[in-house]
Amino acid sequence: MTGAPFSVRLQVRVYEIDPQLHLNGAVYLQYADHARYECVRAAGVSVEALLGDGMGPVNLETVIRYHNELRAGDEVDVTCEWKWGTGKTYRVEKVFRRMDGEIAAEVGHVSGLIDLDERRLVPDPAGKWLDRATRPELLGLPAPETTPAC
Repeated sequence: MTGAPFSVRLQVRVYEIDPQLHLNGAVYLQYADHARYECVRAAGVSVEALLGDGMGPVNLETVIRYHNELRAGDEVDVTCEWKWGTGKTYRVEKVFRRMDGEIAAEVGHVSGLIDLDERRLVPDPAGKWLDRATRPELLGLPAPETTPAC
């Protein structure tokens, strides 16, 4: 992918903090999911259409690495980068960066697309996303080749 990764800015709300007065661990996952959903929407993919076609995104593994705390009122930029291989899974990496530039956390997912009827991962998930995206570069995918006009 060229250029900066997709990013969304969020503000930590007081009801999201834990007894130590920093962002509750479960909320990092909600922020990560929100960033991914907004990235998918910005890429022009309709999740409703994807589901209508019998496929849904699924997380198979999630890892959170905490670096610096987030507290109520803090703003955080959450980036979303997609990394593709050749199999049925792909990675989606999020970096949570505070306004002072420090990394607060990193959340990484191993994900796939599941066939909702067969309950199995579909082959070539990159191709399925590419077929639906109007801005595939946001998903770390190459833009389709265009044939120059004669």
